[in-house]
Amino acid sequence: MKVALEPIRLGVNIDHVATVRNARGGAHPDPVRAAQLAVTAGADGITAHLREDRRHITDADIIGLSELCRSSGVPLNLEMAATDEMRGIALRHRPHAVCIVPERREERTTEGGLDVVSGRERLAGLVAELAGAGSRVSLFIAADPDQVRASADIGAQVVELHTGAWCEAVREGAGEAEFAALAAAADQAHDLGLEVHAGHGLDFDTAAQIARLRPIRELNIGHFLIGEAVFIGLEAAVGRMRQVIGEARAGA
Repeated sequence: MKVALEPIRLGVNIDHVATVRNARGGAHPDPVRAAQLAVTAGADGITAHLREDRRHITDADIIGLSELCRSSGVPLNLEMAATDEMRGIALRHRPHAVCIVPERREERTTEGGLDVVSGRERLAGLVAELAGAGSRVSLFIAADPDQVRASADIGAQVVELHTGAWCEAVREGAGEAEFAALAAAADQAHDLGLEVHAGHGLDFDTAAQIARLRPIRELNIGHFLIGEAVFIGLEAAVGRMRQVIGEARAGA
């Protein structure tokens, strides 16, 4: 008898609403309004990456998003680099979740996963401090067994697997090896007691495929949904993604 998988959560990243706003200046479009629309359409959480250079999300956005998520009961997932500045911001706002990501000022978007193996000592202290403040701590890593093992060793509660390389390979007509690595990493993380999330570069098709992996509990998707919203509206884009991954999960 096939055992039904637990429902999968959808986190909507609203960074690129802020990107559009910042291209012109002013207050429109408002990322907080976008977050509210996403929640109305079925998002299970809101993700925002506060970068060191504030290229999209700003400190004021985090204040507004924190207030919205507290009032609506929807989790806020703060993506951040492992810096003293971001540590202080996370401890001040105490979001439901903190996802620690690698960050370089010159990159266009997050490239690759966090090197937990090399940064083990520094990251262990940060993970412990954030968890002690009440945030669920996630590490954004590549589908690499050493990184998965190191994440468990330093006390992370969650790993988010970087799906970007796989999504790029799929667009080029390949991706089998990358998907196999993701599936193996998801199984390994689950066996080590970690909750498993995934994200980066996902669209309707790739999100449906990754949602069928049994250990995956949450997908975080942003750029594609904001782009799709230009054509069909944000509520429709989020609603369709919610339906796509729900059906994929139910049929797995």
